[in-house]
Amino acid sequence: MKDATSTVPARDSIKLPPLERTMFEPRSMISALLSTITWVASVLACIPLFSVLIMLLYRGGSRLRLEVFTSLPPTAFEIGGGFGNAIIGTLLMVGIGALISVPLGIFSAVFLSELNPASRISEVARFCAKTLTGLPSILAGVFAYAAVVLVTGSYSAPAGGIALSLLMIPTVVLTAEEAMKMVPKRMKEAAIGMGCTPTQVIWKVVFPTAMPGMITGVMLAVARAAGETAPLLFTALFSDYWLFQGGELALMEPTASLAVLIYNFSGMPFENQIELAWVASLVLVLMVLVINILSRLIGQKRVA
Repeated sequence: MKDATSTVPARDSIKLPPLERTMFEPRSMISALLSTITWVASVLACIPLFSVLIMLLYRGGSRLRLEVFTSLPPTAFEIGGGFGNAIIGTLLMVGIGALISVPLGIFSAVFLSELNPASRISEVARFCAKTLTGLPSILAGVFAYAAVVLVTGSYSAPAGGIALSLLMIPTVVLTAEEAMKMVPKRMKEAAIGMGCTPTQVIWKVVFPTAMPGMITGVMLAVARAAGETAPLLFTALFSDYWLFQGGELALMEPTASLAVLIYNFSGMPFENQIELAWVASLVLVLMVLVINILSRLIGQKRVA
């Protein structure tokens, strides 16, 4: 009887395939080609962004001084001036829009993701939110004009804030809903097993876990609203004065904003106003860029 081990070939006689991958293999060549295409596409996608930033830094950076943040817009033949009231007006109207859209959007997301996600009402609300993401901003301005400006009889900061909130709500709703859906189901079940009510599960488990994602959505909505011009032309118009007039906050008066100031000054035949338009563009882009970077950092923290 032959030994069973004698039929097993020696280890040295077995030819194993090489473990090192060479660049001439088909899979390696395809991987290198796709990686190169991805890098080239990424670089091409960044060219418009960096070209805009370089142009703004070149045209607006030379005029960027403290004066532009503390002065009022100049008249036709004045030299100097600034747009401090436009910065305050932009922050005020975006803040009003956030105060309206963030609570409404988050509570709507709670209903869509936690309370009744499969109902007909949820399906209709989700479809409407997705449709509103593509709503032309000028239509939001027309709606706010008819609903607020015509009723109050004046262009105002609240009218501009309401118009911006219409553009912010869909982004807040959809991003908050997705963030809540990403909360692990076992965490909710564990809380329910410990005797928590649905309200306690939402406040103690869902909200803290999904908070970074919700904040990211809010910042993206704020970044979009800060650069809108058309809605403010119909609702807030523009003003050459500070919001504080006679020691009081003039909310129900026309309010300046950076986007409208850029729109107005860029078409004037005066070099001073054109330079201020470039500076205002630089300031607005930097504001939006900072908000987007913060949203990315918060999103990465959420993933980690």
